[in-house]
Amino acid sequence: MSSYINTPVPDAHQYFPLNEPPIGSYLSLERERPALFQTLVLRGMKFKNRIFVSPMCQYSSDNGHATDWHLVHIGGFATRGVGAICMEATAVVPEGRIAPEDAGIWTDTQTEPLRRIVDFCHAQGTKIGIQLAHAGRKASTHAPWVQNKAGRGASHTASEQENGWPDNVYGPSNLAFSDKYPTPKAMTGQEMNDLESAFLSAINRCERAGFDFIELHAAHGYLFHSFVSPLSNVRDDEYGGQPLENRMRFPLRIVDACRKAWPDKPLFVRISASDWAEGPEQDEAGTWKQWGIEQSKIFTGELQKLGVDLVDCSSGGNWAKQTIPLKHGYQVHFAEALKRAHPTLAVGAVGLITDPLEAESYVKSGKADVVFLARELIRNPHWALHAAHKLGAKVKPANQYERGWW
Repeated sequence: MSSYINTPVPDAHQYFPLNEPPIGSYLSLERERPALFQTLVLRGMKFKNRIFVSPMCQYSSDNGHATDWHLVHIGGFATRGVGAICMEATAVVPEGRIAPEDAGIWTDTQTEPLRRIVDFCHAQGTKIGIQLAHAGRKASTHAPWVQNKAGRGASHTASEQENGWPDNVYGPSNLAFSDKYPTPKAMTGQEMNDLESAFLSAINRCERAGFDFIELHAAHGYLFHSFVSPLSNVRDDEYGGQPLENRMRFPLRIVDACRKAWPDKPLFVRISASDWAEGPEQDEAGTWKQWGIEQSKIFTGELQKLGVDLVDCSSGGNWAKQTIPLKHGYQVHFAEALKRAHPTLAVGAVGLITDPLEAESYVKSGKADVVFLARELIRNPHWALHAAHKLGAKVKPANQYERGWW
């Protein structure tokens, strides 16, 4: 006599129905598989599709500790068909947070709340990583909705009375992002050494939490981006100034140390491919004026040499007066340029990606290997399944949600 059992996920920390194949897997074997739903293998790790969740700051942590907000926010994506999730910018030291309520991984007590989220995502068959970060000269600022309450033109700096640390902000040089941000202290050699140790300790905690991959944040005007850009790095030592190799030296040093400490799993790096400042990237005399795609190509090549598995290509965030032509996929041409320069390196495209047909074209044409979505997934967490429907493909929804799709 046959018996029918609602099979559980084996070895999970709670009972969860087993989804076979995993949620978000392609099912329509009778037709060509869309590029978005092709699998991807990085350092031996298989991702079920090419739709990744971008890191999204939630400004909702309790002294750096993840809360049930993060479990619900991240867990919701894990049940809705994405190929992978990257948790938000997570500071490796307290002063590396963007805002007082940002996520952290500088102490052991922050590991267990993260592990709970990782375990849930794994029980749903979804890969999950974390973005390790230091905000640099853009640290000790308000959460966006707090800043909105302050009003237009108000200071972005979170004071000590507002749980900030404006006198403990660091960057490559003592240049503020703007007059509304803290004035940073130029990092000393010892402070660089200490930060390298903090990244290595954070990686050890990532391993204990069970993350599948790590992304290092080198974009949006935060510490590593501010080191590579001549607009924010005017040091006169081996870590700064006009020579590109000097400005890349400290970020590459941290990447190298992290790669060696995280040898068996994928390592991503998010970069800003352009400062979007006025004028050329390089003048006729060969002087680098701002950070742009030509230096990004060189930087990306160095990252690949160090064993980075994927470059997550964003832009902007380092020049307060930036002017960006916002439209669907407005940053994809940067990813395409990096992919063309380094065809064997996986590249991710980001930036107001909303339309499934456009997203499919980016991957199918080879402009990028994956797409990272954020705001569109906030509006529509089931975007992966909607994309499959629009592409005429059949993709596995969660058992519990099947009746809404089939």
